[in-house]
Amino acid sequence: MATNLVIGSTGLVGSHILSTLLTDSTVSAVHTISRRAPKSTGSTLHATVEADSTQWAAKLSAIQPTPSTTFSALGTTRQQAGGIANQWKIDHDLNIELARAAKTAGVRNFVFVSSAGTRGLLGGRLPYGQMKQGVEDTVKELGFETAIVLRPGMILGEREVPHQGGPLLTGSVKALGRWFGIGVQDSLGQEAEVIARAAVHAAKIAEEGKAPEKYWVLEQRDIVRLGRTEWKS
Repeated sequence: MATNLVIGSTGLVGSHILSTLLTDSTVSAVHTISRRAPKSTGSTLHATVEADSTQWAAKLSAIQPTPSTTFSALGTTRQQAGGIANQWKIDHDLNIELARAAKTAGVRNFVFVSSAGTRGLLGGRLPYGQMKQGVEDTVKELGFETAIVLRPGMILGEREVPHQGGPLLTGSVKALGRWFGIGVQDSLGQEAEVIARAAVHAAKIAEEGKAPEKYWVLEQRDIVRLGRTEWKS
């Protein structure tokens, strides 16, 4: 039975990854490391609450038995972090530190929730895209048995702290989906629950040794396929 670690378990996508794993009978243990306790609960949950994120790598290394798969949906916004420099410390530096700690600890599979457009001409020139690129490249270079990167579009769902303009954009994308079909919505953004299910589904495929590539990138269409079309609860 699989054991998992979820980083970013109190965020929008991470909380859905956690709740999905907690209802999975094939998962024996789900560990989390976060500044505050996750909202989801369950008999397989082992939550570590540590306000000082500089201690997270050590906490990860101490988990026994070592999780077979680590999920990272860790991220913040410039507004919440108090500027680009502070956002970089979380979205880039902390993610890389934890990926390295996971590899050293013996984690076999690593799943990182990135973002669409980070490899585009414009995205690669912006700080946000550069943060995501740095983490993606590090995860690839570390040489996990399987490294899985998800690149969703706009993440649709209700956040505890709404992004500036987020509710309006989310409402607009969903309205387009209602008017012109779900395919239009899927081309712009994906529901947080669908992204989370795609992450879990892909990890299961990796656990079975059936991942199509050692470094497996899931673009938006792949996320919809794994997280909704082919999803079996």
